[in-house]
Amino acid sequence: MTERQDELEVQFEQWRHYVRQRPELAAADADELEDHLRGSVDDLVARGLHADEAFLVAVKRMGSLDDLSREFAREHSERLWKQLVLTGEPDSPAAPPRSRRELLVMIGCALGAALSIKVPALFGLSFEADGAFYAPNAGLFALPWLAAFLAWRRQAGPAVIATLVGLFALGAVAANVYPLAENSQSVVLTTIHLPIALWFVVGLSYVSDELRSPRRRMDFIRFTGEWFVYYVLIALGGGVLIAFMYGTFEAIGVSPEIFIANWLLPCGAVAAVVVAGWLVEAKQSVVENIAPVLTRLFTPLFTAALLAFLVAVGVTSGGIEVERDALILFDMLLVVVLALLLYTISARDPLAPPGLFDKLQLALVVSALAIDVLVLLEIIGRITEFGTTPNKAAALGENVILLANLAWSAWLLLGLVRRTTPFAALERWQTNYLPVYAGWAWVVVLVFPPVFGYL
Repeated sequence: MTERQDELEVQFEQWRHYVRQRPELAAADADELEDHLRGSVDDLVARGLHADEAFLVAVKRMGSLDDLSREFAREHSERLWKQLVLTGEPDSPAAPPRSRRELLVMIGCALGAALSIKVPALFGLSFEADGAFYAPNAGLFALPWLAAFLAWRRQAGPAVIATLVGLFALGAVAANVYPLAENSQSVVLTTIHLPIALWFVVGLSYVSDELRSPRRRMDFIRFTGEWFVYYVLIALGGGVLIAFMYGTFEAIGVSPEIFIANWLLPCGAVAAVVVAGWLVEAKQSVVENIAPVLTRLFTPLFTAALLAFLVAVGVTSGGIEVERDALILFDMLLVVVLALLLYTISARDPLAPPGLFDKLQLALVVSALAIDVLVLLEIIGRITEFGTTPNKAAALGENVILLANLAWSAWLLLGLVRRTTPFAALERWQTNYLPVYAGWAWVVVLVFPPVFGYL
């Protein structure tokens, strides 16, 4: 096989991966489309086009994948509904043995998470009196079980499993060994950053032995967004269940408050972490029909809000308050902007030409970049005047990291809009930057407490 044929096969593989994410298209449909595409490419090559040019022309002739998906959906409308059913009957083709095994493994991991959060109670710890213990350890009750489910599903090798165990053990040590006072800033920083660090450990179990693959990293970004949507939906359903249970039992003179507070709410919250991960895997991106719509709804809203804020800063000439609560608020705002950018990238058709929404994304990123610069200037000014604290040092590092990402993302988006930069460059930049977030989270959890005297 020649080098040009190798490149063509890579393009076919990327196209095939994208097509098979569409819930409306069965495997046979994807194979049929691929056969048609390969035939068109061969015909164009025979007419004298280069292979890469033939591929692009053939894809263009096939038309929009959205239109193809809608056509298949009209012809096979029952498929999407079948994907929304949790499991089929035990003897039905819709529930193959592996699906049933996955369901059982998921239930086992969810139960493990639910039992894990009750283990500290055996040693006399309670949610009300020992919040300083439960808060930093929150991620350790559920995320190892989600990682275990994903590692089982990916058939991860011994090296990956050993790394997962070691990193979760390191997180447990960081959350419990340092002599931190209950009102220590490091407790708050660990509570915020350790789950972030551990989520990237979950990402390691997700990509498994394909750690260097940009495609698998982007899949993990997509998994994160879909997991969040499913978890929120489960939480909303759980809220309705709790309200119903409380009202009905109160009506007969029985108070379920203790059961709800000590059992249903904590056990359900950690078990739902595993269930949401299983739903993402089992439903094969059905939620992608919803998530891109949400990003297209909130991107213009956040862009307008950020632009309004910048105008207000210019008119009032007022400074930005950089105390702890304000720092957390601004960092959350920038993280939301980054999340919108990441999920839009993960859901975007890589072959689509730049359009109005790409320009809107550029405006959003530039606005966030301007706010990040203002916050950084204020933080540096406060540190210079009053000295540093763990909160300010963590915020400084996070904003520098976000500044670097947003700045280069803005440059790449500008190139995309001007048609001088391929979309793949933007996608590759975001996937290659993921280890930076993970590394900084571990630095805050492991290095900050001793450096700042456990303040």
